[in-house]
Amino acid sequence: MKLFLRTKDFSVSGESFDLHYDAELDMLVTQPQPNDTASYYNSKEYISHTDSVASLTDRLYQWVKRYNIKKKIKIADNQIVKSKKLLDFGAGTGDFLIESKANGFEINGIEPSKIARDNALKKGIQLFSHPSEIEGEKFDVITLWHVLEHLPNLDDQLKLFKNLLNEDGTLIIAVPNYKSFDAKHYGQHWAAYDVPRHLWHFSKTSIVRLFDKHDMEVISVRPMLFDAFYVSLLSEKYKGSKIYMIKAFGIGLWSNIKAYFSKEYSSLIYIIRRKTSF
Repeated sequence: MKLFLRTKDFSVSGESFDLHYDAELDMLVTQPQPNDTASYYNSKEYISHTDSVASLTDRLYQWVKRYNIKKKIKIADNQIVKSKKLLDFGAGTGDFLIESKANGFEINGIEPSKIARDNALKKGIQLFSHPSEIEGEKFDVITLWHVLEHLPNLDDQLKLFKNLLNEDGTLIIAVPNYKSFDAKHYGQHWAAYDVPRHLWHFSKTSIVRLFDKHDMEVISVRPMLFDAFYVSLLSEKYKGSKIYMIKAFGIGLWSNIKAYFSKEYSSLIYIIRRKTSF
């Protein structure tokens, strides 16, 4: 694999990493990949595992999260064929599951971070730490909201998802898109590279090819419009911009305008099901 870009962990460790291009799958791979990534998450800077509102960026993150949750639940609800049994991988502090339960879903969640699980428990949500704890269960909808890029051993993970799905179940995956305008604009400072927590960096082609190997197909792709603004905000901060709010809004807006025509939004949601046989 050829070197595509050299970047670094701007939010926690400051360490440098390389992104290599996998031509077969049309995706980028973080190198080196740490054997133990726990230390890169166990930081107050990693907001996904907390409910922090300490800074303006934190407050914007929480606002966007609340807005997105309503959109996510609507997407999940539209996929239901029979019952409403849902599993959320990488459930974080449980907010998506709380709202899902309020909308009639039978909820289950997996979250490896003890910090995040403890925060979820304070809200009344009991999360599992590992898929082995739900062995034998089947679900109508499995969601991974910005989680797939964190998971090692991709093929094993895709097999697991397929095994956990009911025959007519739906897998919903949201991931950053390294072919978006904001990714190209910010280059090594693009916040959604988020190395080394993000091990893989997907394109639309790579998602289709990866799941095709497991007899699953992408039936729909949806944009996450607010991601362009939030990712641009972080990227401007990483660049050291003094007027990062103004610049981020401009780049986020322009990225979405360009994506209206190219369909290469900053982040994309993929609706995936088993291939049908006739």
